Amino acid sequence: CPPDQLVLQVPARPLLEGDTVTLRCRGRKDISVTRVRFYQDGKDRGGTLRGTELSLSPLQLHHSGRYHCEGLVGSRISQSAPVPVPVHGEHPHSWN
Repeated sequence: CPPDQLVLQVPARPLLEGDTVTLRCRGRKDISVTRVRFYQDGKDRGGTLRGTELSLSPLQLHHSGRYHCEGLVGSRISQSAPVPVPVHGEHPHSWN
């Protein structure tokens, strides 16, 4: 198998309910990627798509799952490896 041409980038911080999170689908070595689609647990996410970015806002618990993206690299369809996106409940400070 050729290596995955696409990489799904997820913010490296705890993802909390109510946050705004942007997932990015990037080509390795900054190759250009077109017609990007995002999938959550294998289902097409649709969502607010700006080119190669998917904005999840406000973040909700049901957004938890494994995400991957798919897109055209040149004329070939390629997809990224799945990445877990865990969403944590309410911001802790909202309890006091």
